[in-house]
Amino acid sequence: MNELPKIGKLGSTEPNSLSVGYPSLLKRLRGSFFFVVGYLLSPLSWWNDIFFNLPVAYGVGCLVSIFFPHLFLPAAIAGYWLSNVLGILLMQMGLIDVVQGEAKERNFKKELLTGVASSTVYTLFILGLIHFHILETPQFAFENGGLDLKAWLPFWGDR
Repeated sequence: MNELPKIGKLGSTEPNSLSVGYPSLLKRLRGSFFFVVGYLLSPLSWWNDIFFNLPVAYGVGCLVSIFFPHLFLPAAIAGYWLSNVLGILLMQMGLIDVVQGEAKERNFKKELLTGVASSTVYTLFILGLIHFHILETPQFAFENGGLDLKAWLPFWGDR
């Protein structure tokens, strides 16, 4: 007569153990969660800025301006940039957890460098669109009627 497979303890290394699929399932769920949160923070969707990135940037700017009032705008820009970097990194981590079958050694330096580089390129692109008046900034948010990028990026010169 056929024997029923033995159900082992959670965490057992037996091939017929109940726990065989759980680490993979938990890893995929964690990866999916990181991917979704990363997508909400990343620059890959057009609508996320108003709901996620700009409130984070404003919060960072307000927090820094408590101690250094003249640094609100640079801190807000840094907060926006950091939220984009965090979003890209979370997406990368989540995607690796979901797609990768077996555990491989991860290169955190490479992941961090890729996230920083892509977010920096995106930020410079947006600043370029603002500088050349392709995108307009709200007038109420800045002193002197607008964002003067010459003060922030003097190497752009008079254009």
